[in-house]
Amino acid sequence: MSLTPEQQATNYYTMRHIEKVRNYINLVIFNLLKRAERHDQSKLESPEVELFTEFTPKLAKSTYGSEEYNGFKKEMGDALAHHYANNRHHPEHHKHGINDMTLIDLIEMMVDWKSASERHNDGNILKSIEINGQRFDMSPQLIRIFENTAKELF
Repeated sequence: MSLTPEQQATNYYTMRHIEKVRNYINLVIFNLLKRAERHDQSKLESPEVELFTEFTPKLAKSTYGSEEYNGFKKEMGDALAHHYANNRHHPEHHKHGINDMTLIDLIEMMVDWKSASERHNDGNILKSIEINGQRFDMSPQLIRIFENTAKELF
């Protein structure tokens, strides 16, 4: 079958579009790979390493979002503040919380929540999303997107 010049032009532009989308997705992947390499590196240095070494086992034995859990986080004080200041995947890093985050930040935050939920004896990513939805004043739409993503990926 022979294509008309108009069909050939359409195919050319379609192929360029597909190529551009592929390249932009690869840019997102590249940025996620950089995030994966750098994720939470500040936990391995002072002032974080000392308190995270002490409190991570305590946090893991508590129920996420409970009074006990939040009490431990409060005791971590300056180390946790330092952590948030140096890791943009935490809403606390940004002046306006989640509203100032990028999609890349949100993806890193989501997988961080999933990983953290697995440290708790009673951890559950959907429960974490519910708690954090309230904690960070997330819109119902964004909460639903997080839930849909968790169900698809995890």
